Formats: sequence, C-alpha cells, structure tokens
Amino acid sequence: MSGQIVIVGAGQAGLQVAESLRTEGFEGEIVLLGKERHAPYQRPPLSKGWLAGETADDRLTIRGPDFFAAKKIDLRAGAEVERIDIASRKVFLADGSALAWTGLALATGARARRPDLPGADLPHVRVLRDFEDAKEISRRLDQARRLVIVGGGFIGLEVAAAARKRGCATVVIEALDRLMARAVTPQISAFFADLHRAHGVELIFGEQVAEISPAGVKTASGAFFPADLVVLGIGAVPNDELAAAAGLRISRGIVVDDCGRTSEKDIVAAGDCAVLRRADGALRRFESVQYSVEGAKTAAAALLSREKPFVATPWFWSDQYDVKLQMAGSSENHDSLVERRSGDGAFSLFYYRKGALIAVDSVNRPGEHLLARKLLDARLSPDPALVGDPERDLRVLLR
Repeated sequence: MSGQIVIVGAGQAGLQVAESLRTEGFEGEIVLLGKERHAPYQRPPLSKGWLAGETADDRLTIRGPDFFAAKKIDLRAGAEVERIDIASRKVFLADGSALAWTGLALATGARARRPDLPGADLPHVRVLRDFEDAKEISRRLDQARRLVIVGGGFIGLEVAAAARKRGCATVVIEALDRLMARAVTPQISAFFADLHRAHGVELIFGEQVAEISPAGVKTASGAFFPADLVVLGIGAVPNDELAAAAGLRISRGIVVDDCGRTSEKDIVAAGDCAVLRRADGALRRFESVQYSVEGAKTAAAALLSREKPFVATPWFWSDQYDVKLQMAGSSENHDSLVERRSGDGAFSLFYYRKGALIAVDSVNRPGEHLLARKLLDARLSPDPALVGDPERDLRVLLR
C-alpha cells in the first residue's frame, strides 16, 4: 500500500495511529505533526508521579528517535496545522507549507477548560494539560504556601495529592456535593473524601467560585480562601475546531463510528478529540489512555479499509497518595451493588443492572480489576452472593 497519510496530533493517539499503520503493513509515507516541541510523551503521570517528584522526565517519553527512524515515521514537532482542505486533500501549516494526503488522521486531543471568571487569567492561576503546564505548576509549588484547586475531579485530586506530598497546604473547592461526582458513585466519592481529609486537604462542597485575585479565591457565598497558587481542574474541551472548519460532523468533539471513521471518506479521528457514535445513536467521549490507544488502532485499520471496531470495555484509573482507583465499565444507572472487601482496607464494588454486571470499581485491588475487565468483555455476570464472599476465588468464572 502506498500514498501519504498525515496524522495531526503527536500525542498517545497520534503516535499509535502511526505505529499501527506500520503494523498493518502500510508502506507509504507517514507524517506525524505535533504542535508541541516535545516528542510524544505520556500525559497521565504529569498529575501523578511526575508532579509528586517520583517520576523522572525520561520516563515520560513513549518512543525515542531511533524508533521513528526505524519505522520511517516523519515526526515533525512544533508543527501547527492551520487548515484542512478536503477538496484538495491538503493540510496547511502555520509556516506556510502544505501537505497532501491520501489518508488523514485527526488526533488533536483536548485542552483544559477555563472558566469565564474575573482573575482567571492571572499568572498564578494555572491549568494542567501538557508538560509545560506541569513544569510551571511544579515550579510554583516550590514556593507556594497555600494552593487552592477549583474542581474535585480526577485532575484536581491528583494535583492535591501531589501537593500534599510536597508539603503545600491545599484546599479543593467543588461546585457539586461530592468528589468526582460525574464519574464515580457516592461510595467511592466518600472514600476519597476521607482519604484527602486524612492527608490534610480541606474540602469545600457546593460552592461556586466568583472571583480570583492575587491574594486568593472568593466564592459566590462570600467565603475567601487565601492562595498563592490556583489550579483549575474543571474538565477539558475537545480540540475539534480544525475538523469543524473543514466541514466534518461535530458534537462536542469529532463524531466517529466504532471504527474511528468521521463523516468524510478517508478521514479518521482518535483520542480525546473523538466522540464515539454508538449503534443506538448515543454519543460518548472517552478521555482515557485505553481509548487513545485502542481507538487509534481501530482508526489506522479503517484508513486501510479494514474493519476492527472498538468494542472493549472502557477502563480508567487514578492514583492518589498510595491509593489506586481502577474502574471498568460504567456504573451509571446501576440498580444494585455488591462490595468485596479484604482486611487490608482494599475493596471492589460490583455494579449490576437488572441482574447483569455493568461495572466494577476497585481500590488497591489490581488483580480484581483485570478480572472485572475480562468478565465484562465476556458479558459474564457472576452471582452477587459469590461476589460478596471474599473467600471465594472469582477466577473460576473464566475457566
């Protein structure tokens, strides 16, 4: 197979598209365009081990220069795409150059959401999305005495854990009534609230931030929290502007089918910028390493006219202090749950809907998380009585 495939975005998804094209036997030109001036790197450690000072810079790099040379992948860091023209099959770059393509992959990722608040653009107000963001937050943590985090989701809580490890007094302000409310059940929220309080984090619920000043954060109720560093962790916005301007279908991201195909022939999308259209018409965006990797493999196959739909159970994880939360499936709309707990405080929650297992959340039980993924992929629903007995070995269910 020949031609030239251009990949816009050199993060985890973009890199995986390039790798998978070679694995699938594509022999043509591959151009991987990255807006950042770094080679592709892992983002999840930025808010976890790296920010806590436990992960070295070189551990972030996914592939070194030798890999790109061996695979004949033309990596161009610091290359910003300004426009995609579908009629001429070209992408136009900020430096005035243009690249022709026979296939195009969009892996443009997402950016941190910034609220429209007075003071949100002050120098000590930061977001964490890329390596430069993380480096600036880390630098400021060296001098900061009091940190305020706006948002009690995964990023905010991971930053809080890293900050406490570095000795910085930390307040988390969450507009809803519990932590990670959009992603986990109240039982998991309560566990992590207790965990953060035990490490000295002050948690403020049900408060909207009204204003940020050089001295701190003021809420709508009039409460004031002093801060010399503020981190905004209120979600991400997919980078779908290039796709929208080109005329692709957009709905809070680039809409793709289960093979990563967009509304235009020979254009695919993968990673945080993509929104998966299910068979029933429902749209869902997965912000996870798993989807970035597996969705990219699917998209690469689609560029070569092969069907490899993304059908795996979605899974996610978060590291906070010495606790690892691992989630498989979605617990949304569950009607019952079963707890499986051991004497060391580790536990898993198995969620059911109409008798069918739909999700499992595990705290410091990695083996059970892997088992849960296999059960969910195989559509197996163990008897709740069996699950609830910690002495029973659930691995027998897979034999």
